Amino acid sequence: MPPRNDAALEFLKTRRSRPAKTLQAPGPSRAELEALLEIAARVPDHGKLEPWRFVVIEGAAMPKLADAAEQASANAGEDAEKTAKARAQFDMGTCAVAVVVSPVPSEKVPEIEQVYSAGAVCLSLVNAALASGWGANWLSGAPSHDRGFVEGALGLAAHESIAGFIHIATETAPAPERPRPDVKAKTTWV
Repeated sequence: MPPRNDAALEFLKTRRSRPAKTLQAPGPSRAELEALLEIAARVPDHGKLEPWRFVVIEGAAMPKLADAAEQASANAGEDAEKTAKARAQFDMGTCAVAVVVSPVPSEKVPEIEQVYSAGAVCLSLVNAALASGWGANWLSGAPSHDRGFVEGALGLAAHESIAGFIHIATETAPAPERPRPDVKAKTTWV
C-alpha cells in the first residue's frame, strides 16, 4: 500500500472555491504569489511544452481592466446587465491571475491536450491559494472570450486564449456549500 497523505486528502474532500465577490484586500504579496505560481505550474504537461503563461493583475490595473471589459461588452452590443457583469469581476478584484493558453506547435501533443494542461494550472492555482489560507475563485466570463479585450487589454497573441481568471484575496465570508455531483450516476464501469 502506498503511503497516504491524509491531510491532503481531507483538504481535497472539503475544498470549496470562494465567491469572488466575497474576496477583499489584502491579496498575496509578490513573493507569496510567486510561490503559488510555482505550485500551479506543477501540472501534467505532455511533451514539457509549457503551453500556458500567467498575466498577474493587481492594483491600478483592475479599474483599467474593468473599463476595458465594459467597453468590450458595449462594443459587442451586450445589454446593461451583461455589461455590468463583465465589468464587475475587475471592479471587485484585488488580485487576479489570467492563465493564458499559449499552444506550442507540436506533432506529438495535440492542441486540446495543451488546453487541458492550462485548465489544470487554473485548478492547481486555486487549490494552492486555498491551501495557503487565501480565498480563491476561477472565473472566465464574456471578456475572456472577446478578442479585442484579451489582445488589447492583456496583450495576448492571436493564437492565445484565456483559460481563466483566478481571483485571490482575503476571504470575508464562509464559503457556501453547494450540491455536489452524484458520482455513481456519473460513472460507468467497463
